[in-house]
Amino acid sequence: MKYKNTLLVVNDMSRSKYFYRHVLNLKVLFDYRGRTTLSSGIILESYELWKELIHKPEEEIISQNNACELYFETEDIDQFMQTLVEFNVPLVHPLKEHTWGQRTVRFYDPDGHIIEVGESMKKVAKRFLGQGFSYEEIAKLMHVPLDYIEEILQHG
Repeated sequence: MKYKNTLLVVNDMSRSKYFYRHVLNLKVLFDYRGRTTLSSGIILESYELWKELIHKPEEEIISQNNACELYFETEDIDQFMQTLVEFNVPLVHPLKEHTWGQRTVRFYDPDGHIIEVGESMKKVAKRFLGQGFSYEEIAKLMHVPLDYIEEILQHG
């Protein structure tokens, strides 16, 4: 078996395409009859089309549960935060730094799907390296194996 895509059901396709193109910088790869395939393997599907395909009465459909999220990484989390402010995107939580040093933010797309964007782990490791920490100390700070730090700093 091979995992292919993540499908998000959306109420307003135009609004969702705009959001994913402008906030997350994704590209529209295919757009046909209520289904839009974006770069990164995300498919947006109109609620109306999805409802037809699952063959359930509307009162039995649970369309939002916030029990999963999409995850992206960026090299410039501060610039990305400016984008969220510019587009007035509602946050799940503000930018925060985790115990392993990575800074992340969670927010809602126009249909209430949760998205997390964090700075890349390579960026975190480089920040620690710039602060004078050794590879061994960085691995300990980030709670990861030393060979992972060596890989991302030397080849990643």
